[in-house]
Amino acid sequence: MVDFAGAHAIVTGGSSGIGLSVGRQLAERGCRVSLIARRQELLDDAAGRLTASGHQVRAMSVDVADRVAVTSSIAGLVAEFGPCDILVTSAGVVEPGYFSTLHDDVFRTTMEIDYFGTLWPIRAVVPSMVERRSGSIVGVSSGAGLVGVFGYSAYSPPKFAVRGLLEVLRCELAPHGIHVGCACPPDTDTPQLAYENQFKPAETAAISGTIKPLSADRVAASIVRGIDKRQFLIAPDVQTRVLARVAGLVPGALHTMFDRQVRKAQSR
Repeated sequence: MVDFAGAHAIVTGGSSGIGLSVGRQLAERGCRVSLIARRQELLDDAAGRLTASGHQVRAMSVDVADRVAVTSSIAGLVAEFGPCDILVTSAGVVEPGYFSTLHDDVFRTTMEIDYFGTLWPIRAVVPSMVERRSGSIVGVSSGAGLVGVFGYSAYSPPKFAVRGLLEVLRCELAPHGIHVGCACPPDTDTPQLAYENQFKPAETAAISGTIKPLSADRVAASIVRGIDKRQFLIAPDVQTRVLARVAGLVPGALHTMFDRQVRKAQSR
């Protein structure tokens, strides 16, 4: 069990969506919260609302793909709020599309933000956690990090990489008393999903359309609960938990189902 009261929690992607909801819920548990994101205006608004509710919050505008900036910013937040006790890496981007038509830059940018934007904050906080033999790290992967999905050729690989990184870190950091979790949310009702839906191929929409998007609050609650219970796989709904099992045991069944949905979408 984690003692949230007085803990310093750092949340990337904290200006909106899942990250902001995680930051709010951790603050309500008594954490001092540091929010990291790129857009200063959204950050200021998010931090202002949390501060107005009586929470201790700091915000830092950082590009999580920039290792030097991430390391420096986290050092500054630690100097003010103390060592990081909880890190949640929620920053990410997704631009769906057909593999043959996506621009090369989309693949590189998505990997830089989704994978390296997860790696650099973890690299910044792990030494202190190891020294103190305590801490919790949760990276946000995706349902598309459990199984490859049509239209996500730029998005699924970084999310698979995030899951792989966290599986290794779970093994390496457990002897030091550090919890590592991997959150795999399905489609979540966030500004990112609204942006993504503008570009989804019909086949991708046919697959993802079978699942109603979850609220950011519900996904965030599963992450906070996962920290509290020191879970590795954090799946916010039954369907994602089933997906995690089926993807590992009988991936062919998923391929058959996806192929059927793709054929139906293309026939229309």
